[in-house]
Amino acid sequence: MQLSGFDRFAWAAGFYADILLLVVLFWRRRARSLPVFTAWMIETLVRTTVLNFVFNHYSFHTYFNSYLSFTFLDEALQLAVLYEIAVRVFCPLGVWARDTRRPVITLVVSGVLIAMSLTWLSAPVTRTAVQAVILRENFFSSALMSELFVGIVVLSATAGLPWKTHVARIAQGLGAYSLICVGKDIVVNSVRLSRNALLYSELSHLRMLSYLVCEAYWIVMLWQAAPAPRELPEALRMQLCTLQERAEHDLTRIREWRRN
Repeated sequence: MQLSGFDRFAWAAGFYADILLLVVLFWRRRARSLPVFTAWMIETLVRTTVLNFVFNHYSFHTYFNSYLSFTFLDEALQLAVLYEIAVRVFCPLGVWARDTRRPVITLVVSGVLIAMSLTWLSAPVTRTAVQAVILRENFFSSALMSELFVGIVVLSATAGLPWKTHVARIAQGLGAYSLICVGKDIVVNSVRLSRNALLYSELSHLRMLSYLVCEAYWIVMLWQAAPAPRELPEALRMQLCTLQERAEHDLTRIREWRRN
């Protein structure tokens, strides 16, 4: 098995980008508030290192089995990252925002069913069963992540929930990367790989480059301080204080009435 110059560059750049992103997460103390995302980045670094070693020293069969094993783990962690994002957006105080829990559960269930249906209907034209498995698996992952990302953004906007800070930056990068992967997989599933090997290679390079851009975006955004929360207008703050005083006064009167 041979790698092109771009493949070697992307592999090395991804390795160092993973390390730099982890340094930012721990140095800027983001890992404590983003434990699942941090775990995913650690898994990504380990996967890059192990697969590179297996690719250069073992057979294609061993590499393929290692690739699939890491792929399933990677997808599980990506879903966990989306859950972490949803919790931070819809449960900022540890309690689900009103009328959001059921829509989120519906979104997840429908997203899985739709992604499974689209993957089943897709019929990539390949020479081997191995290629078909890889293409279907990649398409399912990209479709599911894209659906969940778009759904979370729509639900948060509809409910008027905050969609900023570092969690939003992670979601934006992951969502953009997933959408690019969906477009790439749609094109790949519609052509015959044996006759369009160059096209497949170029699209794979586009996916690698997109992920590197995504990681660079995360590094920059997570290094920066989170935007300060918006302060209440003075008039609204005074109204809330007045309302609190009235509530306390009424509560005191009720207690006195019960005693008498």
